[in-house]
Amino acid sequence: MTITVKFFASLRESLNMSQIELKSDGPLSVRQVWLSATHNAPFAPNTLCAINHEHANMEQQVINGDEVAFFPPVTGG
Repeated sequence: MTITVKFFASLRESLNMSQIELKSDGPLSVRQVWLSATHNAPFAPNTLCAINHEHANMEQQVINGDEVAFFPPVTGG
């Protein structure tokens, strides 16, 4: 299966990538997608994630063709 993984804002800069195509032989959780796509980079607990433009948690399953996006926390003042 193929999953599109996108990184936004400071995550894109710190990981030095904005998007990759991840291939897997079986189902993955969002957590497993993060670990595979980032080569086991630490995951900040306040990072936001989405599957196909809908908020997701780290244990949700990803299927073939899904887009998984990771965002740093939103801050404001």
